[in-house]
Amino acid sequence: MTKGPDLQNSKQSRALRRRSKPSTTKRDFASLTAQEALQVAIFIEQRNSSIYRQFTELFAGFGDPDSREMAAVFEEMASEEIEHGRLLEEKYFERYGDARCTITDQDIAELVELPNLPDGNIFAIARTGASPVPSSHALKVALAAELAARRFYAFLVDVTPDPAMRDLYVELAEFEDDHVETVRRKIEAVIRKNIGQQA
Repeated sequence: MTKGPDLQNSKQSRALRRRSKPSTTKRDFASLTAQEALQVAIFIEQRNSSIYRQFTELFAGFGDPDSREMAAVFEEMASEEIEHGRLLEEKYFERYGDARCTITDQDIAELVELPNLPDGNIFAIARTGASPVPSSHALKVALAAELAARRFYAFLVDVTPDPAMRDLYVELAEFEDDHVETVRRKIEAVIRKNIGQQA
């Protein structure tokens, strides 16, 4: 029986994670092999989609119109990141199969500054009801995630000799550009609304 693409991609993702053990030495972009760069790109998309799924659930739970709008934005971004990750996984296994690759996004010096949600208090604050829905906090986390991804893909565009892979990284960099602009517009809208409420 032929396995569906979702099942196959899921198995591929698990295989990558099983073969990946973070190292203690941070690496920079220039030190990555083509295989390592592709795997880091996969992890970036997976991490960002996970962040956006959590934000979708958070804002959907508040129920007010502004929060529902925020949830829709993050849901769309999560779906796009998931699709990007699947595409990158397919490219990885086309080129390298089950070949072992131990690097993860956490091993890259330029990416480790991205906020990790378990280390923050955005969800705890929201659950207590002690402050308004933390839209600006969530958007700033998303902006940091998108800027990190855009920086990585821009680097790969410059150094990747394979035309097909370079075209893919160009496309992904353009997607990240769109996400950056979307998030920045949302941040500006939140700031304007807060100023209006304080006036």
